[in-house]
Amino acid sequence: MPLVEHNALPAFEKLRQHGEKVLTLEQAVHQDIRELHVGLLNMMPDAALVATEIQFMRLVGGSNQIVQFFIHPFTVHGLPRSAQTQEYIDRYYRTFEQIQESGLDALIITGANVSTPSLDQEPFWTPLSEVIAWAQGHVTSVLCSCLASHALLKLLYHIDREPMPDKLWGVFPHRIADREHRLLRDINTRFDVPHSRWNAIHREPLERAGLTILIDSDVAGVHLAVSPDQHSLVFFQGHPEYDTNSLLKEYKREINLFVDGKRDDYPPHPENYFDEDASTIAERYKAAVVRALNEGEALPSFPEAHLEPLLDNTWRDTTKSIVNNWLGLVYERSAYEAPHPQP
Repeated sequence: MPLVEHNALPAFEKLRQHGEKVLTLEQAVHQDIRELHVGLLNMMPDAALVATEIQFMRLVGGSNQIVQFFIHPFTVHGLPRSAQTQEYIDRYYRTFEQIQESGLDALIITGANVSTPSLDQEPFWTPLSEVIAWAQGHVTSVLCSCLASHALLKLLYHIDREPMPDKLWGVFPHRIADREHRLLRDINTRFDVPHSRWNAIHREPLERAGLTILIDSDVAGVHLAVSPDQHSLVFFQGHPEYDTNSLLKEYKREINLFVDGKRDDYPPHPENYFDEDASTIAERYKAAVVRALNEGEALPSFPEAHLEPLLDNTWRDTTKSIVNNWLGLVYERSAYEAPHPQP
């Protein structure tokens, strides 16, 4: 069943425009169908805040469970925000206090940008810790993406991430490691996952802590792991929520950093992301940018409109299946809990 538009969040209309089924609250109340209330703790920076909302809402709404989904976005203090973004948050997001009062069935936590070597030195560490402490006693399951996984693994299992010599950036092949696990029911045994990170948590410390590895890669390492109870904490180390063009937008931002003198080298292509035609376009653009900088000429426009049609998405269907399985697990386990949260 679809998402329910229970507030004025603009993402609902954007999802409709992209063909997603979204019920109005009036339509929803006339259907005798179970509700699931999912919190979205969005810690992404301003430029990616709304896109991340839509990415996760599309994944939840794309589930085929017999249920109506109420998504409740909120954030925490300690994240740098512009005045415009803070106004958006104040208008459309709930506070953590409101979340605590109404309750949730499940919680999704996004990644975030960091500025210190150790995550427990980040300004958002204490507010995030408070959310997790509450969620452990009040939420059926918590699903984490990338940086959020690193933070919770440090907070709850004292596992520190390790810096990599180079950024892991691109789309990488993965295999499932446990074909019988509930979260992997009816998914492909081989598929791709986007990654974009400088740090990693490896298999050995996860297994020592009693976690189960469900998906990994010879190149990208562990992608999906679950807590020892097999359901209450779900850790993605990659970015399965990414849109087809998410890495392209990151690539464009990195080029702009080079142009502005904020990085020394011209960024490489994200690995396994461009086909031969896209690589040719990207290399021609690189040559044009370098020439313009050297000769003091106007910079050419980034060829986004030419590159985007050449990109393939080789991860979305598998991700939807995993999220669908996760929501099914939440649905079954939360059926024994009452009363259910209110919008």
